[in-house]
Amino acid sequence: MKASSLSFQAAVLLGVVGMLWGIVMAASGDHGTMPAHAHLNLLGWVSLFLFGIFYHLHPAIDRSRLARVQSGIWIVATAVLTVGVALVHTGRPIGDPIAAVASLAIIADMLLFGWLVLRRERIGKVAGA
Repeated sequence: MKASSLSFQAAVLLGVVGMLWGIVMAASGDHGTMPAHAHLNLLGWVSLFLFGIFYHLHPAIDRSRLARVQSGIWIVATAVLTVGVALVHTGRPIGDPIAAVASLAIIADMLLFGWLVLRRERIGKVAGA
């Protein structure tokens, strides 16, 4: 599977989950987990979709294992961060270390993505694109 396909599919799935979560909050009148919902929508829907666009526009990178790893780490770390933030905002202290570890994974993964962006020309030449 190409990194763009993985990113697009996960973005849609996480976007739908985020929207359903928002509907549940609105229907219940309890917006206590709104920060987690916002993290899920921004990192899960918006960021992943943008990654997918970038990868799609750069086919040599899109086919690389490293791009798929980057997308996979982002997906898992976003899910874990969302759970951690939800736990924090529902008064469960265990959420703090969960959110902290996931945040570190996300920033490290963003650095990996940044490296892929900066190296795109060299990667394209090596791959023959």
